[in-house]
Amino acid sequence: MVKFIQELVGNDVWATILMSFFPLIELKGAIVFARGAELGAFLALLLSYIGSTLVFFPIYFLLRPILKLLKKIKFVSVLADKIESYFSDKAQETLEKQKGKNPNKKSNENLLKTLGVFLFVAIPLPMTGVWTGTAIAVFLNLKFKDSILPVTIGNLIAGIIISLLAELCLSLWNIAVLDYLLYGLFALAILLIVVFIIKVSLKKSKKENE
Repeated sequence: MVKFIQELVGNDVWATILMSFFPLIELKGAIVFARGAELGAFLALLLSYIGSTLVFFPIYFLLRPILKLLKKIKFVSVLADKIESYFSDKAQETLEKQKGKNPNKKSNENLLKTLGVFLFVAIPLPMTGVWTGTAIAVFLNLKFKDSILPVTIGNLIAGIIISLLAELCLSLWNIAVLDYLLYGLFALAILLIVVFIIKVSLKKSKKENE
């Protein structure tokens, strides 16, 4: 997989940055690729972090306008409505988790929202990262200044965790293990996209509930 991407793009630096843009692959897959391509640990983290963090800006400013536009187009309006509903529910779920951890405290709701976004992005699990974390921030109605810090700092922490895990793999096994990990990440990404599409398709849209 590493060699295929190297031959496809022709430049390991640009390949790392481009990979970090893609949803689900994001920072995690970019770091694994970069280390598999034998870029230095710091450079791998830096390139992956920069690329994946830049995604925050178009998602934050364009997600709602794009969904609003798509809802005006007849053949995709239902899908756009369902996607909006999915992220709205995800945002509410994130907030409720934080409220559940503070049941007896009068916590500032804005702070809980910010903390929820930070933890969502910082813990590098499948379906977490800048793409979904920013979408959650948007549907929590967080302002730009309250969204950018939890997303960017959370992404940095996730990057450090993945980098440490990559170095651990390299110390225990040879570099080929990163290639297998990359195959696994791509396979998981495809699976999660399929699951997401099915989940969104089965979810009743707001229009259907009205």
